[in-house]
Amino acid sequence: MPKLEIIHENNDYLVVNKAAGLISEKSHYEDITVETQVLTHLLKSKRKPYIGIIHRLDRVTSGVLILAKKKSVLVAFNDLFSSRKIQKTYLAIVKNKPAKNKGNLVNFLVKNNKEKRAEIVQSKSKDTLNCMLSYEVIDKNDFGYLLEVRPKTGRFHQIRAQLANINLPIIGDEKYGSHQEYLPLSICLHAWKLTFEMPDSKEIKTFEAPLPTNAFWTFKSI
Repeated sequence: MPKLEIIHENNDYLVVNKAAGLISEKSHYEDITVETQVLTHLLKSKRKPYIGIIHRLDRVTSGVLILAKKKSVLVAFNDLFSSRKIQKTYLAIVKNKPAKNKGNLVNFLVKNNKEKRAEIVQSKSKDTLNCMLSYEVIDKNDFGYLLEVRPKTGRFHQIRAQLANINLPIIGDEKYGSHQEYLPLSICLHAWKLTFEMPDSKEIKTFEAPLPTNAFWTFKSI
């Protein structure tokens, strides 16, 4: 399993580059998760460290993840996320050429708990959730097209489902229609940046996660 990659750490929180293949929080069914890795790290300097799970990434997704080291910090970040005051920027690689170089996607999404996938439906109902994102093609290579994706909502699998709905399944994402082989327990979706304003100082913070180091992610623009 990959080692913990720390992007930034201070007294309040820890920012890591989550490896694809790991789930974010500890589980009875997983020996190693991001949370257990962070716990091992924090135990080196504190006997009973606090770890607050602020947000999560899918197992198959890599990228920037923030974990709180204090309960008050967890509450503050939860408020930022719930009020959509944190800008998430993802990178996705798709094999098919997009019909448009940029666009906004607005859909109705239903979570299929039985199959653990999101489904885009045509009409609103009591079970649907609105999901919105913007995307732009920023580069291409021999494997496909690199999209910069900015979700406006934080729905389950929404980037994967919304892109697949316009015939742009993310490379390696068999659940959503990709036939391109990729690495085990991984798809070409990377949580690249998180930008937010600190509630107390009003300072703008941006944290960026280095890209995966395989040939699929070789682009001139990044």
